[in-house]
Amino acid sequence: MLFTADHDEPRRALQKFIAAEINPHVDEWEKADIFPAHELFKKLGNLGFLGLNKPVEFGGQGLDYSYALMMAEELGAITCGGVPMAIGVQTDMATPALARFGSDEVRREFLAPAIAGDQVACIGVSEPGAGSDVASIKTNARSDGGDYVINGGKMWITNGTQADWICLLANTSDGPVHRNKSLICVPMKTRGVQVARKLDKLGMRSSDTAQIFFDNVRVPKRNRIGEEGQGFTYQMIQFQEERLWGAAVCLKAHEYIINETIDYTRNRKAFGGSILDNQVVHFKLAEMQTEVELLRSLIYRAGEALVAGEDVTRLATMAKLKAGRLGRELTDACLQYWGGMGFTNETPVSRAYRDSRLTSIGGGADEVMLMVLCKMMGTLPGLKQKGNA
Repeated sequence: MLFTADHDEPRRALQKFIAAEINPHVDEWEKADIFPAHELFKKLGNLGFLGLNKPVEFGGQGLDYSYALMMAEELGAITCGGVPMAIGVQTDMATPALARFGSDEVRREFLAPAIAGDQVACIGVSEPGAGSDVASIKTNARSDGGDYVINGGKMWITNGTQADWICLLANTSDGPVHRNKSLICVPMKTRGVQVARKLDKLGMRSSDTAQIFFDNVRVPKRNRIGEEGQGFTYQMIQFQEERLWGAAVCLKAHEYIINETIDYTRNRKAFGGSILDNQVVHFKLAEMQTEVELLRSLIYRAGEALVAGEDVTRLATMAKLKAGRLGRELTDACLQYWGGMGFTNETPVSRAYRDSRLTSIGGGADEVMLMVLCKMMGTLPGLKQKGNA
């Protein structure tokens, strides 16, 4: 069993926090196209939610990954997608490799304040010419004595305008593309780091997303996470937690939209009865609820395997793929039942429609998830066929 009675207290505490400190402000943050990350993260840090499964010696709780999944599921109750995503970047995208492979020195400098909520983190992997194709990044970190000198740029960086440091993936040699990259912690106030612009996005409005340039940015090599040249491997490991987290955060968000749609269609009248009374509507909502439960089962199964130390690449990839596809189908169907109101920005279903679209893109597009699965199945063209090996 993934969750036990031990999860109940932190779950209730997080639910209470979301109801009191986040949801009352979501509409305001959405209109402002940003939320106060430092203020909110400090409150979360004080409650211990930014380091549930991080090492105790650096301020974490030292719990297993089931607690991170519990947190992700509860964050889905936030009535927008941008704030949960920003929190997830801090806890499950910018810091897992640092917590797992970083030296004590670099963890004291970057991980500890991130867990405490004293600093906001972001992760720099994607570039204008290398989104899901991580191996093709061009940003480089040239060795110069005891330093790296970084040049290049990153795109679609969540928390980018507010972050104190970035977990940066850069080429540190001219070797093979899967063995020439390193993850480096770069303070955002370092000379040569330029936040070029905040992106104007379709959805996730309350999350600030930036394009960032690096012009001869000099950082000490001690800021590197783990071994030089292992950055691609570390990032791939980190991706599995990110993708599982990204799927889990969809669960309550999907259920919220189903329930809101039930309430709206029950009260909306047309042709002498409620919209909900039409079989096509209540049957579709039942199907969508079933799909959410199936996704939950897949996520919980993957979570149990991860906690047991198993490789969850296959299951996490499936969960990420399914969550994105379901989010698109579910919000589209529900929006249709809201009629003209669904096409306005004042309804929760239109926000969910915009926000959920990113799940099929960020952290690896659907097509990349399918490539990963086909490779594992031995059906990807160009591979030696090995059945299900």
